[in-house]
Amino acid sequence: MTTFFGTMSRAIAAIALVSSLGACALSPGMTFNANQLADPLDPNSKAVIKQITPSLVLEEQRAREALIDNEGIGHLIGKPAPYLIGPGDILSIVVWDHPELVLPTQTYAIGSGATELAIGDTASGIPGYTVSSAGYIQFPYTGLLKVAGLTELQARNLIVNSSGKYIQDPQITVRVLGFRSKRIFVDGEVTTPGTVAINDVPMTLLEALNRAGGILPTGDRSAVYVIRDGKRTRVNLPALIERGQDLNQVMLKAGDIVRVTPREDSKVFVMGEVFIPGASVMRDGRLSLTEALGLAGGPNQITADTSQIFVVRATEEAKPLVYHLNAASPQALAVGAKFELQPKDVVFVDSAGLVRWNRFISNLFPSAQTVQTVRSID
Repeated sequence: MTTFFGTMSRAIAAIALVSSLGACALSPGMTFNANQLADPLDPNSKAVIKQITPSLVLEEQRAREALIDNEGIGHLIGKPAPYLIGPGDILSIVVWDHPELVLPTQTYAIGSGATELAIGDTASGIPGYTVSSAGYIQFPYTGLLKVAGLTELQARNLIVNSSGKYIQDPQITVRVLGFRSKRIFVDGEVTTPGTVAINDVPMTLLEALNRAGGILPTGDRSAVYVIRDGKRTRVNLPALIERGQDLNQVMLKAGDIVRVTPREDSKVFVMGEVFIPGASVMRDGRLSLTEALGLAGGPNQITADTSQIFVVRATEEAKPLVYHLNAASPQALAVGAKFELQPKDVVFVDSAGLVRWNRFISNLFPSAQTVQTVRSID
């Protein structure tokens, strides 16, 4: 009986020894394989692997700066311009010393300020001349005058010249009381999303965000988009400030849409042999490799192969681009601190070969003590 069980033990141990030759391939969990194809049917789908070195970090930084330049905010840069009257606006026109030319509901007191009216507001209670859809107003004696596209001063001069034949040396004041012709829309992670009327205060991007209540803590200041004429332009506010760009020169115009994206859209994922695997949200669109590892609790010093830390990045062609950091020495973390991650990057810390082998054995046999049986074979 003893001989029988001894023979069986040796047989099982022998099987285990043979099986363990493929332990690395059969062990549970993920492990990085440089020869793995993204598409088994495409031999050219092998991942491109780049080593994370100081020179690569410098190259990536230059590429990031070039990307900011190429995002093309040049067409948004401009200088403040006077407000141009448009259809739907309400004008206050006062001819001094001629009360007969003042509307019955309008007085000479013009210091009450302008009003921003909601869409669809008929402006009841606001005295003044409403600019027609064709851009005209009806003024006593002069008849129809086209004021659309004019500034307050230009409209005033037009009325003065037209009234000169009826009124000697007319003294006229023109102001926009109701701004209804030009609007933008602010959406996303702001306090009060909605329409914002353009008035006599220059409508810069900062002004629009301020009048929408500001960006919420959940908003990504590095991913503010301006949509104009169907073209979407990304505005990276922190990066522009860092480069000394005057944000008061980022001008908006009627019909623009401003959208602040949520920070939740800018995540990186840390997996493998770390203490707290999961997703980390970037700060203003920035997070370094070392920071991501730190947020995940760092590599597990017992199970991780710190020489095998990878950053997997998807390209537009869905072909993976892989960056490799050999952090067997902690000096490498200084390089990782300068390596900027991108949204949706996957950081993977591979497991040590012995750990994978032990996991395979643990799954193959009910007890890790079987390893001792393998060693006892003569």
